[in-house]
Amino acid sequence: MSDATKKPAGKGSSGGSRRPGVARSAARLGAVQGLYQMDIGGADLADVLAQYGGGRLGDEFEDGQCGEADFGFLKSIIEGVVNDQELIDRKVDGCLGEGWTLARLDAIARAILRAAGFELMFRDDVPGKVVINEYVEVAKAFFNGSEPGFINGALDKLARERRPEEF
Repeated sequence: MSDATKKPAGKGSSGGSRRPGVARSAARLGAVQGLYQMDIGGADLADVLAQYGGGRLGDEFEDGQCGEADFGFLKSIIEGVVNDQELIDRKVDGCLGEGWTLARLDAIARAILRAAGFELMFRDDVPGKVVINEYVEVAKAFFNGSEPGFINGALDKLARERRPEEF
């Protein structure tokens, strides 16, 4: 998956006030980008949060806008992944296909799976199907190939293991 063709993040949207669902979608995209920066560039948690808390969310991203994000939600995702990354990684690794590990995946796919894994494991206030759908949409913002389907499969397996009553 690391040699996959990526497309720019973000989708076209108009400015103005946002509904909570849209703000959370933008927060998820921002969280994935922040986790990517930490993974690839070694960015510090405080620096990433300061960057995103400083108004970056809402600036244009390549060919579209991320939109106004729920910074508190973004912060909870990034901090949650950092605090529980070892556990999240073990659970996500167990949901990947045979021969696949998070370490083998593209850094963006890792960030998506970690953020979604955090929500599925620790945010019971968000329905599992919503988490899966939201992060598959994030994957589609970055990948043109089979990655969104791969991510969907891994998240569906994790959700069914963690929240069987929802499925």
